[in-house]
Amino acid sequence: MPWTKQPLGRGSHYPLGAHWDGLGVNFAVFSAHAQRIELCLFDASGRRELRRETLPECTEQVFHGYLPQARPGLLYGFRAHGPYIPEAGHRFNPHKLLLDPYARKLAGRLRWSDALFGYHIGSPREDLSYDRRDSAGFMPKAMVVHEKFEWGPGAPPRRGWDETVIYEAHLRGLTIKHPEIEESERGRFAALGNPWMIEYLHSLGVTAIELLPVHAFLQENFLLKRGVSNYWGYSTLAYFAPEPSYLGGPDGTLDEIRETVRKLHVAGIEVILDVVYNHTCEGSEKGPTLSWRGLDSLSYYRGVDGAPRYLVDDTGCGNTLNISHPRVLQMVMDSLRYWVESYHIDGFRFDLGVTLGREPYGFDPFSGFFDAIRQDPVLAGVKLISEPWDIGPGGYQLGNHPPGFSEWNDCYRDTVRRFWRGDLGQRAELAKRLMGSSEIFDKFHRGPRASINYLCSHDGFTLQDLVSYSERHNEANGEDNQDGHPENFSLNHGVEGASEDEAITLARETTKRALLATLFFSHGTPMFLAGDEMGRTQQGNNNAYCQDNEISWLDWSGLLGESRSSAQSLFGFTVRLIALRAAHPSLRPRHFLHGTAEILPGIVDVAWFDETGRLLDAAAWLDPAAQMFSLRRATRDNDTLDITLTIFNGSNASREFILPNPELGWILLIDSAAPERSEILPQEVIHVDPRSVLLLTASPI
Repeated sequence: MPWTKQPLGRGSHYPLGAHWDGLGVNFAVFSAHAQRIELCLFDASGRRELRRETLPECTEQVFHGYLPQARPGLLYGFRAHGPYIPEAGHRFNPHKLLLDPYARKLAGRLRWSDALFGYHIGSPREDLSYDRRDSAGFMPKAMVVHEKFEWGPGAPPRRGWDETVIYEAHLRGLTIKHPEIEESERGRFAALGNPWMIEYLHSLGVTAIELLPVHAFLQENFLLKRGVSNYWGYSTLAYFAPEPSYLGGPDGTLDEIRETVRKLHVAGIEVILDVVYNHTCEGSEKGPTLSWRGLDSLSYYRGVDGAPRYLVDDTGCGNTLNISHPRVLQMVMDSLRYWVESYHIDGFRFDLGVTLGREPYGFDPFSGFFDAIRQDPVLAGVKLISEPWDIGPGGYQLGNHPPGFSEWNDCYRDTVRRFWRGDLGQRAELAKRLMGSSEIFDKFHRGPRASINYLCSHDGFTLQDLVSYSERHNEANGEDNQDGHPENFSLNHGVEGASEDEAITLARETTKRALLATLFFSHGTPMFLAGDEMGRTQQGNNNAYCQDNEISWLDWSGLLGESRSSAQSLFGFTVRLIALRAAHPSLRPRHFLHGTAEILPGIVDVAWFDETGRLLDAAAWLDPAAQMFSLRRATRDNDTLDITLTIFNGSNASREFILPNPELGWILLIDSAAPERSEILPQEVIHVDPRSVLLLTASPI
């Protein structure tokens, strides 16, 4: 280890983090209020500190130094000296080893100890006290890396929004029980890159996989004490480093991610990451000191006005990152660019995206974060999706994000669920959702792509549970079933949970198909939850954030079994729906349609009819008991003319629908109540079963 004897040079204040130049490593870390920062170097095990030395220079609030002859693989951390005045928001404590916020890879794991806290737990003075125990033995260490990967020919798919179909999945849960994948690879990036998995996604027809957080995250002590764990990963420990367990442990190579992304790209599938820049794993002012708090709590976190000892909690997780601070914003932007440039990631879904747009005066769609990301040349071509709410003041901002962003549309989710549950007064609301929720998003030339339409996501019921449970069943979480959404707009079809009653099973399967058909025949960007295509259940748990077990994992046995199963039938039906969406531009227009453009004589781009074939007027839309209608859509793109008719029967009675004029010669493409049914319809009337969706297309004109 020749670096142990080398003097620490001045180095450079840019770039931040630890960077090897072939001759040594430059270290740079930001702190506006620290008096000095020490670099701590460790042996290969991470257990023995070999050297501790003050970074010799501070330029523009960045402490930096250069270590000659240091190489990739070196383990390090920081200690920050400064005032410990919690009442003023300062919590410097050099007895606490701190992770580099720009760490590219972590070595070792965090082991819970009271020494991780900057104050004495149990002290009468609480977080105003000061703890002198050294935390290094309980902390993971940052690792210096050298990143070089041959991406080969070809570029990221850059799929258009109008052709995008998103598959939301948990990296571990997706493959941990997959029998066709080597057990040593399951639950890792390598499993996602397995040829079987890629072929599965390709055959399903999805164009993008959206992964729950893969940034390194913390296993909270309160969960471990309850015998559960942080499964979802919304508790970020490092914004530049992947979760070590997804690489097979600390010895795993970062190229495992790149190889997987490259394989997915070759198959035409994009990779979107769910990212958590609204808060960190350090929690409230009483949380542990692991990185940002110890480096400069007053800069990194938003403190309560007039009482900076306490942290603003707009996230429900104890703290709120201070994105208004230029260096904190820089960290977020640097992290996003890093994942695009180093791993070729295709997009991001921002957890609690409203928090990122908060300025001191409240949410602003033209805040510093939104301005920075929209003009960034590296991020200009990637997909940007926001969860448009948080729990802070004015925290619900659906439709109020700037151009370039799409948003999770919970209005879509709830309306579709309520319509197929049988709630009255939902026909007009469903019509809005089918049109991409234009009354919400049709501004600033955003287009239907702005609406991320979904029935289910990781947060809530699965599709199977949506039709099997009327109440949440989260007892396994250990919170007395008080966690999770209390209102799910679900329907158990007569029995709570699993049932062997054939009539109930048939009703549930019928409703699932109607829900899925609605999703894929709606304008906007469809997203569906991994496993919904095969009937995955979480046994009624609608908040499985801490269930790293069979409750959350995909069970592939039904789909891969030799005998015909309901899982195989639902999978085949989903494949057909996605293929129909891809084949018919009228189901996925790039612009909002308003029924004003005449495509052919007597045929406008959008028209609505009742079951008698008559145009729906204003009075008809106000009928709260109406549960039937049909929607004719027509688009012409260059020489391609596409006309479809979608029929919805949300009632419990079958009905003969009169097809609207003019006569076009319709062909039935799919019937959610009878998936095997298909026919040419020379007649003017079509039979529609209860609680079903039909898609027809006009024969060539």
